[in-house]
Amino acid sequence: MTDAERALWARLRRRQVLGRKFRRQQPLGEYIVDFVCLEPKLVIEVDGGQHAQMEDYDAQHTAWLEGQGFQVLRFWNHEVLAELDAVLQAIADALDPHPPRLRRVDLPRKGGGEIR
Repeated sequence: MTDAERALWARLRRRQVLGRKFRRQQPLGEYIVDFVCLEPKLVIEVDGGQHAQMEDYDAQHTAWLEGQGFQVLRFWNHEVLAELDAVLQAIADALDPHPPRLRRVDLPRKGGGEIR
């Protein structure tokens, strides 16, 4: 694993993100994905500089995974290393795109109480 993959794995393993179980280096079809959460079908790929020359391969890889019903998130190594919290938030958002909203709290009507 790269430094970026190690840093991300340290935060994904042991159900640290929304209690979801992630696997690393998981075979899916003819591909091996960096990380996957099987229950919601979320794949996370961490790409280094070599992926700039592998755009066609990565596009085929992503298209196949999406055809199997997976959502694919791709992050660059430098994003993971420099902005890990933002990466984790993006992953959490993908796992739970509709987080609970704040409930409206009914406040007392005008004249319904005094503030001293």
